[in-house]
Order: sequence, then C-alpha cells, then structure tokens
Amino acid sequence: MNIIGVVGWKNSGKTTFIVKLVKLLTSRDLSVSTVKHAHHEFDIDRPGKDSYLHRKSGAREMPVSSGRRWALIHELRGAEEPPLDELLGHLAPVDLVIVEGFKHYTYPKIEIRREQQTAPTLAPGDPDIVALAADYTPPDTTLPVLPPGEPRIAAGFVASHFGFSL
Repeated sequence: MNIIGVVGWKNSGKTTFIVKLVKLLTSRDLSVSTVKHAHHEFDIDRPGKDSYLHRKSGAREMPVSSGRRWALIHELRGAEEPPLDELLGHLAPVDLVIVEGFKHYTYPKIEIRREQQTAPTLAPGDPDIVALAADYTPPDTTLPVLPPGEPRIAAGFVASHFGFSL
C-alpha cells in the first residue's frame, strides 16, 4: 500500500493541503483514501469538519481515529485507540493513502510549516519526512520544499515518489 503522511502542528494547514491534493489526484483517475488522526472526541460527517471535507474532496474511504472511537463507525468503549497499521488494514485497495497526523509512525511524510510557526520543526528529528510544504524557504533543510498553495507541484512530487504517472 502506498502511504504518504502530512504532518505538522495544529492549524498549520494540513487539511487544506490534503483536500487540494486529493482533489487533484482523484481528478487524474488515481484512487485515494485518507486517514485522519483526531486528538479529541469527534462526530463524523458534519459539514465543515475535516472528515467531511476529506470525504467530499474525493477520498474513497475516510477512517478517522481518536482516543475514544474510530470510524467507519466503531465505538471503542474505553478500549485503546487502534494503531495506524490496523486502521490501514480496514481500507479497500487504492493507489494511495494520505495520512493526516500519526506523526510518530514510520512512513514517508510531508511536513507542513508556516513562517510564523513558533512550534519546533519536525524534520530534523524524523528521517521519514521526505519533503516540506512551506510558505517560506526554510534555511535548515536539504529536503525538497513544496509551496503549500500549489497542489500540482505536491501531486508531482508524490507521483514521482511512488512512480505514478499523472
């Protein structure tokens, strides 16, 4: 299964980046599913919420996970949150899975950075980060830097990384 993650701190633009990427990739006849990690209790498919936006953007499936439940709806009733590998096992085969969050897992990731960000950067300590999507030129990296508002460039990078043709 081809998996790419999008990681970064709260309000860095992860969901906006993913939605644009999913729309573009699915418009090119790639099948895409997404997995979103939530750090709080959630309800699914309410207009304006991230899971709703992921699904509406063209994702084939949309598991969402938090410490209380994960969906295609499955109440955890106090049980531990399932690991990413278990969630991925529930997905039908697709060309690509885009994961939002789960930043401590091992899989290729794109880190979203904002120039005004005060939180520490993730890439120096995470060898699985393969690119940055940043609204500035970070001086501390040799990784490819993708403009977050240019989904075609990000889609080209992802396609090249996995050997897809767009």
